[in-house]
Amino acid sequence: MENYDIISLFNHSSSISQRKENTLSEKRRDNKNRILRENELQKPDGRYEYRYVGADGVRRSVYSWRLTTTDKTPSGKRDKPPLRRMEEEITKDLMDGLAAQADDLTVYDLCEKYFLTKINVTKNTQAQYKTVLNVLRKHPFGKRKIKTVRTMEAKEFLIRLQQDEHRGYSSIHNIRGVLRPAFQMATENDLIRKNPFEFQLADTLINDSVKRQAVTKKQMRQFLAFVRQEAPEYWEAIYILFHTGLRISEFCGLTLSDLDLRNKKLKVDYQLQRDCDGTLYVIDGNLKESTKTPEGVRTLPLTDEVVNAFKAVIKRRECKIEPSVDGYTGFIWLNPRARKGLRPMVGMDWEHIFKRLVNKYNSIYRVQLPTITPHVCRHTYSTIMAVTGVSPKTLQYLMGHSDISVTLNVYTHIGFEDAANELKKLHTGTYGF
Repeated sequence: MENYDIISLFNHSSSISQRKENTLSEKRRDNKNRILRENELQKPDGRYEYRYVGADGVRRSVYSWRLTTTDKTPSGKRDKPPLRRMEEEITKDLMDGLAAQADDLTVYDLCEKYFLTKINVTKNTQAQYKTVLNVLRKHPFGKRKIKTVRTMEAKEFLIRLQQDEHRGYSSIHNIRGVLRPAFQMATENDLIRKNPFEFQLADTLINDSVKRQAVTKKQMRQFLAFVRQEAPEYWEAIYILFHTGLRISEFCGLTLSDLDLRNKKLKVDYQLQRDCDGTLYVIDGNLKESTKTPEGVRTLPLTDEVVNAFKAVIKRRECKIEPSVDGYTGFIWLNPRARKGLRPMVGMDWEHIFKRLVNKYNSIYRVQLPTITPHVCRHTYSTIMAVTGVSPKTLQYLMGHSDISVTLNVYTHIGFEDAANELKKLHTGTYGF
């Protein structure tokens, strides 16, 4: 690592092992039931510890028997300042160090420091940050002093990425998604006067990204009929995806304990993710430390058809030794063909299955199917529910969205055919799938 200060301005870095430890506890509290801040913990012997990254980039810890000034030092123990007073002093020292080097701080340096503040994010997000750092490391813009960057230069940088390096809109959106908060961090700490990335990306670049589209009910039925004939082992799973609107990570995270088929209910509170290096991990939406919105935790009602599909899957499920991920077992969807033994299926597995089935369909039939993925199933479910009269608030709940605008503007694709069918329903009363 280069020899410059590594500053965490808000929540200083803690170890990956500690993050996992925190994830498994419902609430991080001390023995007096006080909520601990990020990077604070209490040792088994009662001492408090605060972990941070020093000015030299080395991870350090300070300890105290007291959390606040009102606490008393246990008899026979060395008296030290309260932990939170020590935290304030450490933060001030780090801030002074950052301000001292502001004149020489480059765009790359700033983004690396911002990256170090984002310790409570998923592994995939961490990988995304590292990708952005790699771009800035190689690009001349990354060597620019932050005090010299104006809005015009910021826009020109993103435009060159699209026009000269032929990067897609979504890729540039991710890069700007790191640069803007990084420069905002510098602004809030008086290192620069104005954030040069405070502009609308859509007003600067051509949005060449392909929007995900729902398929029609006819296409859905054609695809499901084909799967039932050509790959019956996947039919129930794909039917469930089309008729529940689950995110693929939610779908893969389902365990046997989440199902209440007698009462036709499904609990959604886990997500199974795959790291860029292939490691599986679980995000538990019930935990305070979860990166997911609380709206994602929900209980879904199930139709009789979906219940029957789950029953069929469970009936033929064979598993002598249950695979475990972060202490969670009983995953419904298992991949017996995995090279390293039986493991839960992840989103990438289903992406490959869908692609293979759609390609096979299109190689047989003259009328082609569009691209169908697990996420297209979710879009299709949302759209069908919307056009059949489900209220926006109900649909928001079913989809697990925190913002209803996402439900209405992103996940519903209503066109002429849907509008025409709506008029027909006024006279026929026909609803549903």
